[in-house]
Amino acid sequence: MSTSLPEHAIDRLQDRLERLPLRERKKLKTRRAIQEHALRLFTEQGYDETTVEQIAEAAEISPSTFFRYFPTKEDVVITDEYDPIMAEIFRAQPPGTGVIDALRATFREILPQMLAGDMETVTARMRLTAQVPALRARTTESLREGTHAVLKEIIAERIGRPEDDLDVETFTWALLGVLQAAMYAWLDGKVEIEGLPDLIDHNLELVATGFPL
Repeated sequence: MSTSLPEHAIDRLQDRLERLPLRERKKLKTRRAIQEHALRLFTEQGYDETTVEQIAEAAEISPSTFFRYFPTKEDVVITDEYDPIMAEIFRAQPPGTGVIDALRATFREILPQMLAGDMETVTARMRLTAQVPALRARTTESLREGTHAVLKEIIAERIGRPEDDLDVETFTWALLGVLQAAMYAWLDGKVEIEGLPDLIDHNLELVATGFPL
């Protein structure tokens, strides 16, 4: 898979976001602005050395407004808007497409667009998550509450099983494992960030073929 996209494809994520109601677009704009200031300060000063009050001052908001958008300081790093978009793309895959093929098509579309539009933000968030113990712990919680829950829902829908099916839950955790394996390969310098979509596609293919070694 190539990470080079035609110009119209790079704007697809933005197009989806622009279809949100005006109130939601305004909230997203504020959330992104807060996150940008936070990531800049974390890079300049260090994560532990940066306070919520400093982030709020840089973003010209109050600390209470910060907490309306991000329940914790950790959430300003790990929060993004991609899970609902991932679910939308997955659900749009043709009927009869298997789970892995639908996921591969979904990630082939969304990942290059994420990197094309938010390369610096994605990179900063991944590095911080790997380096800061508090972020690693919160990421595990967030995966269960967010991405795992979304994946479990859409996978169960596609195969006609209940969300609480133990096989569906186990399969979903396995998927998150191969996604994290790709992330750590990048963090360890084994792959360039532009190559992450290819590596994730390869990892999903491994799942589909039963991990032949």
